[in-house]
Amino acid sequence: MKPLHIDTNSKVPVYLQIVDSIMAAVRDGDLRRDEQIPSINEFSEQYLLSRGTVEKAYKELRDKKVILSVKGKGYFIYRTDVNMPLRVLLLFNKISNYKKQIYNAFVKTLGEGVFVDLHIHHSNVQLFDSLISNHLGDYDHYVIMPHFYEQPERVLQIIRQIPEQQLVLLDKDLPELGGRYAGVFQNFEKDIYEALYEALPSLKKYNSLVFVNPGNIMPYPPEIRKGFQYFCRMHDFNFSVMEDGLEMTAPVKAGQAFIVIEETDLVNLVKICRNNALAIGKDVGIVSYNETLLKEVLLDGITVISTDHEQMGITAAQMILEKGTERVKNPFKLILRNSL
Repeated sequence: MKPLHIDTNSKVPVYLQIVDSIMAAVRDGDLRRDEQIPSINEFSEQYLLSRGTVEKAYKELRDKKVILSVKGKGYFIYRTDVNMPLRVLLLFNKISNYKKQIYNAFVKTLGEGVFVDLHIHHSNVQLFDSLISNHLGDYDHYVIMPHFYEQPERVLQIIRQIPEQQLVLLDKDLPELGGRYAGVFQNFEKDIYEALYEALPSLKKYNSLVFVNPGNIMPYPPEIRKGFQYFCRMHDFNFSVMEDGLEMTAPVKAGQAFIVIEETDLVNLVKICRNNALAIGKDVGIVSYNETLLKEVLLDGITVISTDHEQMGITAAQMILEKGTERVKNPFKLILRNSL
C-alpha cells in the first residue's frame, strides 16, 4: 500500500483524512479488492497517530463496506465499486470571456463523472481565506488562480494548507510557495516582451507606444507593464503609461500605437479614432490583450497578444487526470492583423 498523505496540522479531522485517502486509493486503483491494509496498530505507528483516531476511521470504512475485518488475519479491501467522483474546487479571480474559455476546456477535458465547483475570489484575501478554510478536505483537487495584490505572505499561508498533491496553480506561478505542486502559468513580463519583439517591424511605423493600464478597479499583474517598459527601453521607443484606463476624453494622436488590456478601453479607443478620423492601422496602431472571436473580425482584425486559454484549461485538467506535479509555461502568441 502506497504511503498516504496525512496532515496533522490540517483543519480536516485526521480520521476523515484517513477515510478519504483510502477511498481515493481504491478509486485510483492503488488498492484492489482483497488487498490487505495495515492493522490499526501498524497504521497508528507508521503515521504517529493515536490508536483511537485510526480505529474511528476504520470503523467508518467498515460501515461503508470499503474494508472488511477478518478475525485473526486483519483488514482487507472489500468493495472497489465505490461511487467517488473526483471533486474539484476551481477558484478564479474574476469572470471574463477568456476565463470562460479556460473553464470550458478544463471541464471538457476532465470528462463526465467529475464534479467541478467554480467560485470567484475577486482578489480578496479574506474571501479567499474563507473559501479555502471552509472547504479543506471537501475536494480532491484545488485549482487556483493566485492573482492577489495585497498580503502576499497571508496568501501563501492560506495556500500552504492544501496538500501539495491536491494543488494546481493556474495562470500565475508562485515560486516563493515552495514544494512540489502542479501549475500552468504565464510569464507575464517575458511574454509581452517577446510578443512585442515579434511585432517590431509593424511597431516601427509609429512614433511612440502607449500602454493603457486598467488601474485599480481592474488590477492586472504589474509584470505586464514592466515587460512593456523594458521592451520600449531596449528598442528606443518613446513611450508612456496611461493610468486608470482610457476615457473618451483621452488625447489620442496620429503616430501612436496603443497596447490595451481591458476591452472597455479598446472600445473607447476605437470610438476616439473614429470621432477624430484617425485610421486604425495607419494613423494609430492597436494591440489588444487576449484573443476573442470578435477581435478576429472587428475592423478587419485587431492585432492580439494572448496566451492560449483553451490550452491552459486542457493542461490543468490533464495534470489532475495524470497526477502531474510539473509546472508548465502556457503558450503565448502574437496574432498580427490590420490594426497594427
